[in-house]
Amino acid sequence: MLLFRIPHSEAYRKNPHGKRDWAPNPAPGVRIGGNSVTLMRNRNRAAMTLSIVLPAKNEAEGLRTFLPALRAAHPQAEILVVDDGSTDDTAAVAREAGVTVLSNPYPMGNGASIKRGARAAAGEVIVFMDADGQHRPEDVDRLLAKLDEGHDMAVGARGKGGQANVGRGLANALYNRLASWMTGHRILDLTSGLRAVRADKFREFLHLLPNGFSYPTTSTMAFFRSGYPVAYVPVDVQKRVGNNSHIHPLKDGIRFLLIIFKIATLYSPVKLFAPTALLFFLTGLGYYAFTFITEGRLTNMSTLLFSASVIIFLIGLVSEQITALMYKQHG
Repeated sequence: MLLFRIPHSEAYRKNPHGKRDWAPNPAPGVRIGGNSVTLMRNRNRAAMTLSIVLPAKNEAEGLRTFLPALRAAHPQAEILVVDDGSTDDTAAVAREAGVTVLSNPYPMGNGASIKRGARAAAGEVIVFMDADGQHRPEDVDRLLAKLDEGHDMAVGARGKGGQANVGRGLANALYNRLASWMTGHRILDLTSGLRAVRADKFREFLHLLPNGFSYPTTSTMAFFRSGYPVAYVPVDVQKRVGNNSHIHPLKDGIRFLLIIFKIATLYSPVKLFAPTALLFFLTGLGYYAFTFITEGRLTNMSTLLFSASVIIFLIGLVSEQITALMYKQHG
């Protein structure tokens, strides 16, 4: 986590090269470098503090190169790494780089590390990044610019070349399409781990976040469901440094399939259950028409399909009410 503590007298400016910088207005006689980073809601409001959370599990090799780059890009930062029960030198490497480390006593999951980092973050804005070197420190400013425009979440959207493999890319494309249909908004990357959020908004949904790898899906759908604006920023993803991804297709295949249902239940369950119920009803109706014409009777299969359609629809209605109550209680 990167932590910036900036006085309220600071303001937005541009560096000599014309690029967007979030930096303090220097006091008389004081020179300020062009790489310092701060976030503010707009040019006329007080500056906001920023935290960057880095969940890490066995990422010692990646952190050796990533932390110096992060420090160079944001020299004023206080960095906090959440070590998820690593068996390598992740914690030691982070401490040698001069950052503070939060260590889980045993592997609790990526989502659990995110939640711990979010609770510990002192900033009014939190940026989440991977510790494996895939995300570029310079992309942080682009996410912050979206928050400055009024969004409550900004997500770094990977292109086709940024997917780990073909299978992962196809799965993510399916998630994006389903989530876009559910929300009515175009979602470019539902599972990206690079995102900036307003801390108070994000903490509203900590109770919804899983301890595993689907926290990006959950947080994105929760923001849309609550009417918080979400923006997407195209980013380039670099090659992973160190160990292979901790996500294993065979082990986590079922878990990722469950994301489909999570997308529905977190936004509007009836939008998934109603079409499914209609499909069962039409199938039963078609089968009934066929058996009535050929045999002149109503079969048990037709009755079963009709009953299933009613049950599925009612489950959707109940789930919709439960979802509404869930957001009402924690909104």
